Amino acid sequence: MAQQRFVSMGEAMIEMAGGEDRQYRLGYAGDTLNTAWYMRALLPPDWSVDYFTALGEDRYSGDMRKFLDANRIGTQFIGTVKGRRPGLYMIHQEHGDRHFTYWRDQSAARLMAEDKAALATALEGASMVYFSGITLAILHPRARGRLLGAIVKAREAGATIAFDPNVRPALWSSERVMGSTLTAAASLCDIVLPTHSDEAPLFGDANAQGTARRYLDLGVAEVVVKDGAHPAVIATATEHVQVAPQPGAVMVDATGAGDSFNGAYLSARLAGQSLEQAAAAAHRVAGIVIGQRGALVDPGLLGSA
Repeated sequence: MAQQRFVSMGEAMIEMAGGEDRQYRLGYAGDTLNTAWYMRALLPPDWSVDYFTALGEDRYSGDMRKFLDANRIGTQFIGTVKGRRPGLYMIHQEHGDRHFTYWRDQSAARLMAEDKAALATALEGASMVYFSGITLAILHPRARGRLLGAIVKAREAGATIAFDPNVRPALWSSERVMGSTLTAAASLCDIVLPTHSDEAPLFGDANAQGTARRYLDLGVAEVVVKDGAHPAVIATATEHVQVAPQPGAVMVDATGAGDSFNGAYLSARLAGQSLEQAAAAAHRVAGIVIGQRGALVDPGLLGSA
């Protein structure tokens, strides 16, 4: 039997976290990379987890490849762009909240979808393909079309397509372009994992149930609406469940919480768990992640989902 493959597509960035006394810790993260990390931690060894992006030829691009390889995340589909480097962001905590500063305008990942053949090769034989609104936002419009075209072909070949809209207005030219692109992308997907508080200002959803209903109306088979400390809403055409987070989680750093939720949910669904079981596992993992610093938590802390 062929090995099953999860492919995550997006931007891997240099993360500088901390800021206490102007001291920062260097790491690597990014929304779709974070989800790939948790998929690798929670999927059984007979699954491969691959990351699709573009990096440069600089020291940090090389170190990022080594980091992913060391953690059993496949790098064979990562492109190389001469003269470009990874994007970078800094996180510091102030008054109990996170503040982000980004440098990504010239990141190599913005050119990840230039090669149509490389896209097709990366997705060939994939069991599940995962991408986000950020994946789309950083691309030139024509490159977005190429990436979505490759995703459509992967779906036609049998892959399940999962998508987190991850609404980030600062990355888009306008709300109109953002809303129409995210809606079009979601309509091509099997599983959509939005966050209600991100979606409501753009789409006018009154509540998490409204967010779920809007995506179901697009033809999405399974919608998983994250809603912070409130219950997640998970809906299909025939099922509708709400699953609350476990009480008692201690908030240290919320970076990567939603991405870890997505990874835990998708890995649980691939293992055959029900909607409710998968959401409970996702809340549990996210609760562990917010108790640690940084987006990528030691897999040994996660236990069994």
